[in-house]
Amino acid sequence: MSEVDQVRLSAASAIERSRERRRPIGTKSVALRRQHLYRKLGRVLVAGGIVLIGAALFGALIQPLGFTGLLALFVLLIGVAVLFGKWPPFPEPHQQDLPKADLKQLAGRTEIWLEAQRPALPAPARQLVDGIGVQLDLLAPQLQTLDASSPAAANIRKLVGEDLPELVAGYQRIPAGLRKEAHAGRTPDETLVGGLTMLEREIGDAARSLAAGELDKLATRERYLQLKYQGIEGEEPLQDNRS
Repeated sequence: MSEVDQVRLSAASAIERSRERRRPIGTKSVALRRQHLYRKLGRVLVAGGIVLIGAALFGALIQPLGFTGLLALFVLLIGVAVLFGKWPPFPEPHQQDLPKADLKQLAGRTEIWLEAQRPALPAPARQLVDGIGVQLDLLAPQLQTLDASSPAAANIRKLVGEDLPELVAGYQRIPAGLRKEAHAGRTPDETLVGGLTMLEREIGDAARSLAAGELDKLATRERYLQLKYQGIEGEEPLQDNRS
C-alpha cells in the first residue's frame, strides 16, 4: 500500500470515528442537547436586547451614537453572541455522575455518556448500545412520574446508572491487546456483548413493567445481578436463586 493510500485510509478512519462519536443512540440525548442550545439562544437574545436598549437610551438621553457608535454597537452585539453562544458548554456527564442524575434526565444523560463510549467498543457491542438507546427512550417517559424515593426508582438507578456504565467502563479498562484473549472461558469482548445483551433486555422489561404499573414486580426484579457472573473482572458465576 502506498503512502498516499495509507494517508487516505487513515483520514477515512478518522472521519468515520468522528461520525460515530456524533451519532446519537436515542432521542432523549438529542432533546437534552437541544434544551441546552435553546437556553443559550435565550441568553443571547436577552443579552442582545439589553445592549440594544442601553444603546437606545444612550442615544436618546446623552448623545446620538453616530457612525462610530453604531459600529461599536455592532461589534458589541457580535461579542455578546459569540460569548453566550459558547458559554456555558454542554455539561457532558461522567460515569460517577450518572447514579446521582435527576431521575427525569437519567435516560438522556446515560445515552449521552454511551454515545461518547460507543466508538471505542467492538462492532457487535456498538449495535447493542444502539438497541439500549431505543430501550432508554421507552423507559424515559415512565421516569417523568416515578417517585424518586421508591424501590422501583432505586432499581432503575442501579440498572441504568451503575451496572450499565460499569460494564462498559470495566471493558475499557482492559488493555486493547488483551480484549480478545479468553479468561475463564470467555474473552472480554464476549463478556461485554453478553452483558449488554442482558442489560438491553432488562431495561426494556423495566420500561414495560413501569408502563403497566407493575411497580412491585419491578422492585423485586433481580435478574440484572446475573451481570456479576459475566463480570469483566472475571468473577465466579453467581447462581440465580429465584423460583
